[in-house]
Amino acid sequence: MAATTLHLRSEDKPLEHRSALTPTTAKALIQAGYVVNVEKSPVRIFDDEEFSAVGATLVPTGSWREAPKEHIIVGLKELPEETFPLKHVHVQFAHCYKQQGGWETVLARFPRGGGTLLDLEFLQDPASGRRVAAFGYQAGFSGSALALKSWAWQLTHPEGEPLPGVESYPNEDALIADVKKDLAAGREKAGRLPRVIVIGALGRCGRGAVDLCLKAGLPTEQILKWDMAETAKGGPFEEIAESDIFVNCIYLSSEIPHFVNVDSLKKPGRQLSVVCDVSADTTNPFNPVPIYTVATTFSKPTVPVEGLDNPPVSVISIDHLPSLLPRESSESFSNDLLPYLLKLNDWQNDPVWAGAYKLFQEKVATLPKEALEN
Repeated sequence: MAATTLHLRSEDKPLEHRSALTPTTAKALIQAGYVVNVEKSPVRIFDDEEFSAVGATLVPTGSWREAPKEHIIVGLKELPEETFPLKHVHVQFAHCYKQQGGWETVLARFPRGGGTLLDLEFLQDPASGRRVAAFGYQAGFSGSALALKSWAWQLTHPEGEPLPGVESYPNEDALIADVKKDLAAGREKAGRLPRVIVIGALGRCGRGAVDLCLKAGLPTEQILKWDMAETAKGGPFEEIAESDIFVNCIYLSSEIPHFVNVDSLKKPGRQLSVVCDVSADTTNPFNPVPIYTVATTFSKPTVPVEGLDNPPVSVISIDHLPSLLPRESSESFSNDLLPYLLKLNDWQNDPVWAGAYKLFQEKVATLPKEALEN
């Protein structure tokens, strides 16, 4: 039986430095008998030579398009916005299963070319229903960091200048040191530290958001940790408007009452000035934070909520927040994913990958007929 070849894409999303495979996990796959081709990448946090040193074969950037059909294409974020049909099995986050804007165009490329999407967001243990690997903790951690930086920036730049672009940090310590510096400047202006409310605090993402706040120096009494018990009564919630910062960390799967909306934020006495929607379900019709309509980026981290001032409200809705700490988040995610990557040589008969394939088939069945026309 020929060895299974995995082809690691270079990411195309701006400022996306993470990688689904690391030199550590590539080495484990090679030792297990896989062939690992790694596209040379100018953006990946790991140097090309780190992969070649463990036995991976370096191939040209973007060469996945011409790779043999039987090669499995591994990546993280969505493919470039192209229209040609896809012939390979793709392992990645595609963001097209929850009625996101343009989902039909993205998803239809796979059946049009005879390809398959095994979406990393929906790799679940069939026994527990839990995701086998996720960036949730790092997303919450990074989102909370940017929210604290934004709060301090508003205070030190009261004329309304937006938070400048940010770049990836080499490690967690560097990020925390930067946030502490900004927080001290904000505290000097405000005479106090901010109150932060984290919704979804018991999940991986929420734990990350809370941990960042604590490591940055916020006392625990300044952090409201909410989860399903606190939101069961249905929003909008006054406690959000009464806090300085709201970090939304829930995983959205169905329609729920709004946590906050523009009307609830127009009431007198609002303290809230920063919202970080880590979920970043910008175009999802069920978004419980319907106060913005555009995704933000590392180069433009915030967007103002129209019609609100005294204080204004800035929203952070970056959909790849863990790339703020790309090396650590890649290592954590890829290590969690490794036991399942090792089963890709027989993915059709593995319950986790087979479950992802079944979901792919179900979603393809919902595509409008015209989307499938080449």
